[in-house]
Amino acid sequence: MEGPSPARSPAAARRGAAPLGALLALLSCLALSACASGSGRTTATGADGVGDPIFPRLGNRGYDVGHYALRLDYDVERRRLDGTAGITATATAELRSFSLDLAGLTVREVTVDGRRATARRTTDKLVVRPQSPVRKGAVFRTTVDYDGTPRALVDPDGSTEGWVPTDDGALVVGEPTGSMTWFPGNNHPSDKAAYDFAITVPEGWTALANGELRDSRTRAGRTTFRWHSGEPMAGYLATATIGKFEVTRSTTRSGLPLLVAVDPRVAKRSAGPLSGMAEMLEWESGLFGPYPFSSAGAIVDHEPGDVDYALEVQTKPVYPDAPDRLTVLHELAHQWFGNSVTPKTWRDMWLNEGFATYAEWLWTEQHGGDSAQRTFDRTYAKGEDDPVWEFPPGDPGTAENISDDPVYERGAMVLHELRRTVGDRTFFRILKGWATTYRHRNADSRDFIAYCEKEAGRDLGGLFAAWLYGEGRPARASSP
Repeated sequence: MEGPSPARSPAAARRGAAPLGALLALLSCLALSACASGSGRTTATGADGVGDPIFPRLGNRGYDVGHYALRLDYDVERRRLDGTAGITATATAELRSFSLDLAGLTVREVTVDGRRATARRTTDKLVVRPQSPVRKGAVFRTTVDYDGTPRALVDPDGSTEGWVPTDDGALVVGEPTGSMTWFPGNNHPSDKAAYDFAITVPEGWTALANGELRDSRTRAGRTTFRWHSGEPMAGYLATATIGKFEVTRSTTRSGLPLLVAVDPRVAKRSAGPLSGMAEMLEWESGLFGPYPFSSAGAIVDHEPGDVDYALEVQTKPVYPDAPDRLTVLHELAHQWFGNSVTPKTWRDMWLNEGFATYAEWLWTEQHGGDSAQRTFDRTYAKGEDDPVWEFPPGDPGTAENISDDPVYERGAMVLHELRRTVGDRTFFRILKGWATTYRHRNADSRDFIAYCEKEAGRDLGGLFAAWLYGEGRPARASSP
């Protein structure tokens, strides 16, 4: 995730300043519910959430989703969504019932393996009880028919996410919890899956989703776009953005397909930054290893109101307005760090943002700008009361903090300190090896520290204790 141009650095610019409203009350309710029910406890219901330290009620540990088939029909004028979600999963426990994350919308019918199931709503959960328990290890398919007017969420930090209506459709961004505003699922990054989308919109509109466009067919004034995303994807990275777009296709020198969709109102301002995408992808592939997906691209909408940040949507980062060049680079870096290598929990957000921010530092260093050391020194020189030192990047503590400056800037400083400590040769081997070893997997800070120590052949506990987990500004930069 990255903020709008030109105010790119402050966290307040990255994330909106809208009132917290109803979501704070909802999160408070969820936290109380999680405490009362014993969050993360595996039972015949699959568990009341996965036990995430930031969002304890998100997800369900009783099953592992392999594939989502989403059929969506959107009435742009009425802002009404009719949807069917087909969810194929493997039970990791015997399930007499299980939950899916879903906020708002009206559920019309639920079936499990073709047999009608009972369902009830509790805040942001749809609790499903099949006619017969699902045995542990069984592959089962749940189908949910639903409709209504999707409502965006306001995050604890004040930003807006989820299904966000625009003047010509909808901009859809899901980090960290917004995917549950438009489809039911196991809404936690630890459960990644393949996706197929069939999105129907009025003729003349374009519906964009992850992966590759299989076909588009128009009938009776409405067009259905079918997209396939075959590599594992966390739910927060899914999109179904709808609007009037100019769509162009090209390839990189290595043959990677690129699809870029731009709202005509921002096409002129977007042209320069987007023209460098192929070069950026080739450069990042040299540093981080082969690009982890079968296509790449961008979606640039015109949404100047509620959403003021870019998001690393898998294969097609979404920008609410014309981006600058470094923002494009940042979101492309996330395809490796965050999208392919995905945190096990939201506490390790720095594994996304610290790496993408450091990619900016490296690009600047290698393209005639300030060295990464100079950028580090400038950040380190900030006073002890500066927001960058407010909390350690490895332990943001609350949902309000996960997109703040320490996660981005001090997260990048962790990597620079690692580089200074182990030397360039080992550091760049770690950078590429980490992305390759954990390709399409989940990882956490402990995994990263262990990987670094193995590659460096030395104990790095002191470095990470000071820079990743230490409170306040370290007394001085550590010595190599």
